[in-house]
Amino acid sequence: MKKKVLVGVTALILVALVVPLVTACPAAPTAPAKDKIVVGMARSLSGPLTAIEVSGFGPIYKAWIPNVNAAGGVYVADLGKKLPVETLIYDDKSDTGTAVRLTEKLITEDKVDFIWSSNSTAMLFAQAPIANKYNYILPTFEGGATTMKDMLYSLPYVFVNLSFSDWYEVPVWADMLAKAGAKSAYVTYIADLHGIEYAGVAGSEFARVGIKVLGNVSLPPDLKDFAPVILDAMASGADVFCCFAYPDQIMPATGTSIALGYNPKAFILGPGGNYGFFHTAFGPAVEGVSAWATWNRKQSPDMENLFQILYGKAPEDVWNGWGSDLFWGALDFWKDSIEKAGTLDQTVIREIYATGHFTTILGDTYYTTFGGGGGLLAKETHQGEVGQWQNGIYEVVGGGPWPATKLTADFEYPKPEWPK
Repeated sequence: MKKKVLVGVTALILVALVVPLVTACPAAPTAPAKDKIVVGMARSLSGPLTAIEVSGFGPIYKAWIPNVNAAGGVYVADLGKKLPVETLIYDDKSDTGTAVRLTEKLITEDKVDFIWSSNSTAMLFAQAPIANKYNYILPTFEGGATTMKDMLYSLPYVFVNLSFSDWYEVPVWADMLAKAGAKSAYVTYIADLHGIEYAGVAGSEFARVGIKVLGNVSLPPDLKDFAPVILDAMASGADVFCCFAYPDQIMPATGTSIALGYNPKAFILGPGGNYGFFHTAFGPAVEGVSAWATWNRKQSPDMENLFQILYGKAPEDVWNGWGSDLFWGALDFWKDSIEKAGTLDQTVIREIYATGHFTTILGDTYYTTFGGGGGLLAKETHQGEVGQWQNGIYEVVGGGPWPATKLTADFEYPKPEWPK
């Protein structure tokens, strides 16, 4: 009996000791309530591509996010509330390798909710497989490539928003030149993915319309003296001069052409010629210079409103005549897709991207997809393809036969000569 009592007392003592320990253990921590949508970006905040950040997508997201947040943010039905959008941005220093490393860091270490792209064709080409690997939707902004278009079959999470060489700029440019009577062209291009692609597409499109290419010259990214190239173009007697390159090349190419009095009948430039800083730098001398374009504030009340939001109080040199409307429409599409999905689950949102139609500043906005892969913002949403400086205004002078095209001026050919 004594043994039984002793065992019982011992058991009670053990229970008394254990129960406080059990009750004292804290409950497993609950995840904090979701209170924002974090978008990660690797952007060129320094280095040679800084001008593209400052005048390209930079002003768009910096205006679009406050505009959306002022209305409460993005509504997520699963959470039953709107969430404000915040950004986590790293400087890729205009270096493709750095952009790739930072993109992976944002996804795997920072665990951001979404990724938006960096700012050049080469960087998009490198970023796309990383985003796709982790099933992160990658809306792209500055940059685009035919090679990326061909890859979209295997990149279901990548959606390209800027018009580019054969989607559908150079074909329209070739048709415009042929109609105007051009017979020959001299092509220069930066020795990277962007330049090589544009030069290649120009070669085939010019051949299609009977324009002979008299020169095809690769430009090293660090080329300092453009005089030999411009003198060779002058000697060729070509009707059209093309410089498929970035601001570091198109600015000295233009300045050297003015200095040497090189006056071809048409003069088209890559990214930079369609930005406000180009007009700020050269003033009235830009009259008749062409570049790629998608919009103009005169096209509609919506475009005028967009201009006022982005540039109404901004200096002229940050104005972007190429992608501002496409970028704004693409961000609205991103928001609408999340709200229709009712979740932040990117696999669900991706299906809406691939099949959805939303009304944005571009009108009916949707993507042309490739197989079961990613997509390109449909060319039917483009407001225009080619622009030209006329009387200090960057007019839309070329576009396709699709519904959104709204030309604001006739193409001037031949262009006026440079001021003496």
